[in-house]
Amino acid sequence: MPQTLQALRAGPAPPADHTKAVAAAAVTVVLWASAFVAIRAVGHTLSPAPMALARLAVATAALTVMVAVMRVRAQAVPTPRRSLPLIAGYGVLWLAGYTVVLNAAERHVDAGTAALLVNIAPLLIALGAGALLGEGYPRPLIVGSLIAMGGLAVIAMGSSGKGDRIGVALCLLAAVLYAAGVLIQKVALRRVDTLTAIWLGCVVGTLVLLPWSAPLLDEVRGASVGAVLGVIYLGLFPTAIGFTLWAYALRRMDAGRLSATTYAVPAVSVLLSLVLLAESPTVYAMVGGVICLAGVAVSRRPGRRALAPGTRPTNPP
Repeated sequence: MPQTLQALRAGPAPPADHTKAVAAAAVTVVLWASAFVAIRAVGHTLSPAPMALARLAVATAALTVMVAVMRVRAQAVPTPRRSLPLIAGYGVLWLAGYTVVLNAAERHVDAGTAALLVNIAPLLIALGAGALLGEGYPRPLIVGSLIAMGGLAVIAMGSSGKGDRIGVALCLLAAVLYAAGVLIQKVALRRVDTLTAIWLGCVVGTLVLLPWSAPLLDEVRGASVGAVLGVIYLGLFPTAIGFTLWAYALRRMDAGRLSATTYAVPAVSVLLSLVLLAESPTVYAMVGGVICLAGVAVSRRPGRRALAPGTRPTNPP
């Protein structure tokens, strides 16, 4: 029997749903890792904002069909109006802002380095979840934060020029936008079903980027078939499918714990970049990136939860 939208809003997930959530997270890791490589390849043809617009437009079209099919098969439940500001928030910050900033960053650094730097985001999510979602501040989180900061310092030491430093700064900004988007989305998913949430977020992101429609059309006219297919891939797989699977998992897992699954993204991205683009990070970027990921890993180790004053643990939605 088709799953209804009401069922998607149910309380704590049973073990079977948790297993599905882990599987969804694993597929998302592979899709998001491939996105770093595709962005690097397409970035030689399309500039950051037009590429982001094309990617989100493709994703929005695909998700519109998916939502329409779901609502035909299940009883449609209106999206609560009080959730719309949250959806708009992560649509602007994550789907639009993060995408544009990451596209710009990969004009200055290779795909593997970008993946290593952006994946400081799980640590930022854990810090934010401790303050905003009541998930606590265990000691490993503090230690991991200090380790990760050391890794960032190593990467900065290896930046050989202005372009490298700009790329590093943009990657860190992308990580901040990514983390903010996840935290906002976590709250929105308490009242909005998974597919509708990511669809509306993509609609918002597309609308925000519409001013770049004319540059996009100009650039697409001179683009190769490979570049066009690359953008379509980015819209369908890492965005439409990847973000939907992520949102599905996020409803059934703690934000901090789910974010830890993205540790594997840099490794997969470096491998794909080496095979498909013949690129690899510098020694400083590799060493610093590994230190950063070690810090993120330490931050997610079990520890006593020290809740901020006036907060309570947030039950899984």
